[in-house]
Amino acid sequence: MRWVLLAAALAAAPIAVAAGYDAALADRLGADERGMRMYTLVILKTGPTGDLPKGEQERLFQGHMANIKRLTAEGKLIVAGPLATNAQSYRGIFVFNIAKRDDAVALLKTDPAVAAGIFAYEIYGWYGSAAVMEIPAIHTRIDKTQQ
Repeated sequence: MRWVLLAAALAAAPIAVAAGYDAALADRLGADERGMRMYTLVILKTGPTGDLPKGEQERLFQGHMANIKRLTAEGKLIVAGPLATNAQSYRGIFVFNIAKRDDAVALLKTDPAVAAGIFAYEIYGWYGSAAVMEIPAIHTRIDKTQQ
């Protein structure tokens, strides 16, 4: 009898099934025929300005974080985050929802920490899954500080 109840419960449980190709979703995310799209990947690295007073550094980093939030809200910044300590002095990454290098440079110039020289950067075109576009919406649902 327990097996019958278990089988009945499992049969009634929702099962995640791959729905297959979703043309509307692919179009909304800007996907090509492979489900991919171009982004701009930025690697932030230690810049030439290093010896700022603590209060100035804090002010610039607050501006840096505010700029990240603004660009994310505008749909221009898809992924951002720090990197672990490494030999290359890489400090973090940005993935921008743009394909042109000049547009990425313009966005980077709006970052107070970049403008002040705390961060320098390297810019690369990146061909990645269009599903990356969904990260900001998912992140807001799992970030407890957004409650």
